[in-house]
Amino acid sequence: MRLVVDTAPFDAGAELNAFSADVAGAGAIVSFTGIVRDVAGGLDLMRIEHYPGMTEKAISSMMEDAKSRFSLTNVLVIHRHGDLHADDPIMMVATASRHRVDAFQAAEFLMDYLKSRAPFWKKEMTADGSDWVASKEEDEDALDRWT
Repeated sequence: MRLVVDTAPFDAGAELNAFSADVAGAGAIVSFTGIVRDVAGGLDLMRIEHYPGMTEKAISSMMEDAKSRFSLTNVLVIHRHGDLHADDPIMMVATASRHRVDAFQAAEFLMDYLKSRAPFWKKEMTADGSDWVASKEEDEDALDRWT
């Protein structure tokens, strides 16, 4: 299990190759890479803030929860903070399991919880001004399938 919360860009291909080399016995690997989307009016910058220590603890708990719910051989979560631009990789989840269903479901579980419960604060800045990104009802609804 590996968690990275950092400002540095990451190479999703290199991360997936390294993850894949460390999953002996797995029959399935699922990965997802989130990319910063542009917004109407043009995104100049997305600023992601967090409290070091608190964020890592919360995400580690989500990863442990995923390992206990699904039969996983390994888990990777990378999440960036700091200033990002449209098309920058923002996060990555990779899960490995003996069976594809567990790998897919664990990846979806982690993505849903990272989106709604990971303690990050996002501010979008455009030529029209800046706004903090509020939680969305559909993200909260996505969590219902895991309760």
